[in-house]
Amino acid sequence: MAAGIPLNDADRWDWLILLRDQALAALNQGAKGVVVTCSALKKKYRDVIRTARLYDDDPNAAVHFIYLRASKEILLARVKARQGHYMKDTMVLSQLSSLEEPDRAEIEKLKDVKVIDVSGTPVEVQRLAMAAVEKVLAEGTVVAKS
Repeated sequence: MAAGIPLNDADRWDWLILLRDQALAALNQGAKGVVVTCSALKKKYRDVIRTARLYDDDPNAAVHFIYLRASKEILLARVKARQGHYMKDTMVLSQLSSLEEPDRAEIEKLKDVKVIDVSGTPVEVQRLAMAAVEKVLAEGTVVAKS
């Protein structure tokens, strides 16, 4: 990505499995919850992380996603404002073309996706995201942020 080359599915699989397994290891070592941040752009990527509940020793373990919804214009403006960051406009556009927003089944049936509108200031978005994470962690669950 630093070279401006988008990751493909093959690039992501082992990384997603590693994130899932590291979260489970932290839970098995006594953590009450784990926050994982990643761009789980596609449903199948989120599904890899969702399988954590199948491997966890705690039958009450759960996975939740905080989906940060933003317009292309907001994302491009924020990336342009970054100084010295590898993420450029072309990479944002590439990620948007790959993006599969959480669908109705994920939000209403699985009930494991919280959608946060990020059109506010970064501080406002941080507050909204932290409130969503804290609510989920208070319930004793694993959280992934995408």
